[in-house]
This record gives sequence, C-alpha cells and structure tokens, in this order.
Amino acid sequence: MSDNPSTAAPDDKRQGGLPSWAVKTIALAVVAVLAVIAYFVLAALLPRWWSQKIGSAVDQSITTGSLYGIAFGVVCTLVSLLLLVLAWRARRWGQTRYWALAFVVLAVVASIPNLLTLTVVVGRGSGAHAGERILDVEAPGFRGGTLVGVIIAAVIFVVGALLRIRLRHRRSAPTTTATTTERPA
Repeated sequence: MSDNPSTAAPDDKRQGGLPSWAVKTIALAVVAVLAVIAYFVLAALLPRWWSQKIGSAVDQSITTGSLYGIAFGVVCTLVSLLLLVLAWRARRWGQTRYWALAFVVLAVVASIPNLLTLTVVVGRGSGAHAGERILDVEAPGFRGGTLVGVIIAAVIFVVGALLRIRLRHRRSAPTTTATTTERPA
C-alpha cells in the first residue's frame, strides 16, 4: 500500500467528496427536471409553430391542404416503417445494436411531421388548440389528408410485406416436376 494520499483515493468518492452514486442520482434528477421543462415548453410552442408553417405553405386552399396532407402522410409513414424494418433486419443480421438503434432514431425523425400533426389533433394544451384553429383557417384539409396518407402508406406496407412473404415462400418451396414412371416390359 502506498503512503501517498493522492494515489490512495477510495473508489466510491469523487473529488468533491460525494459518493459516485450520489453524483449519478443528482445528475439524473437534473436531467429529469430539464426534460419536464422542455416538454412543457415544446408542448406550448411546437403545435403552434407547425400549424403556422403548414398554413403558410397551403395558403387556405383545401386542395393544396389535402394534397400536402396526403404527401406528408404517405412519405413519412412509409419511410418510418421501412426504417423500422431495416432496424429489425440489422438486429437479425448479427450487426451491432448501434445500427438497429440508428435506424430506429431515423424512423422517429422521419415520423416527426406526422407526430407534430398528431399533437395538434389530440393535444389538450393551448398550443394544440391554437394549432387546430390555425389549421382550420390556413390549411383546410391537411389533417384529413394526413390521415388518408397514413392509411394509404399502411396499406402499401402491408401489401408489400405480404407479397414479400408469398414470394419468399414460393422460392423456398421445393419444385415438383412431373416424372414419368417407366413400366417394365
């Protein structure tokens, strides 16, 4: 054992004298408080901001609003579902978990426009209510178009998955060929 006090520091204490578990607990508490504050700030601002962006793009046209909604619904949902499939396959390929996690994160990012629209539709805060009013006036048809787009994307995904399963089943099935039996003479 060394008599030097700088090298004989206990494992459970840090420089400030607090045990490492206490430092971790304090850090987690700070992160939790910041996450709650961020949630309330974003819940008030994001629905309103998203509605204003969509409203300025649509400019009170029900046709444009419906088409934008369908486009956002189809593209964001289909891309998210395909990225989730890639995450599942990356896990099955024996790749590192980081690839699967990266695909899941990308799927969440791709679904952000649909999630923002969903927060406007089902949100209960003042930001969601303001966003609803903005979409009603500035972007009519967008919410309904988004729902139609999500349904279309889900149907495309399910049909594609069923066709893929059927094709894989057809490829793996043994081929039967008609053999002629010869009769002895």
